[in-house]
Amino acid sequence: MLAIVIDDSSTMRRIIRRVLTRLGFSVYEAAHGQEALDLLDEIPTTPDVALVDWNMPVMDGLEFIRRVRKTDGMREMCLMMVTTESEQSKVVRALAAGAHEYVIKPFTPETIHEKLLYMGLDCHPVGDD
Repeated sequence: MLAIVIDDSSTMRRIIRRVLTRLGFSVYEAAHGQEALDLLDEIPTTPDVALVDWNMPVMDGLEFIRRVRKTDGMREMCLMMVTTESEQSKVVRALAAGAHEYVIKPFTPETIHEKLLYMGLDCHPVGDD
């Protein structure tokens, strides 16, 4: 399976990449929404899931989600917002824009795994370090 992690924090990208890799995903990374859209135009296969931060420069996560939902070939990609934004109104906005799941930082690897399973992605730990 294929994932893209979109977050302006390289540390957070590395943490999420590690979680996803342990669940059997190959992972692309982008530092903001526009970089992710550019990358998605270049890679041959649309990822199964995008894990998206809300607050990023250039293009924030909410705008990225809106654009993906309007783009042929990307509409079916699962979208998970992974952010520090915990206000109920923000959760509602993200889900209304097209996010399937919403995870508030800090999170556990188990939370990410559970949300991926809720979205119908058949991912299971592939082993220890």
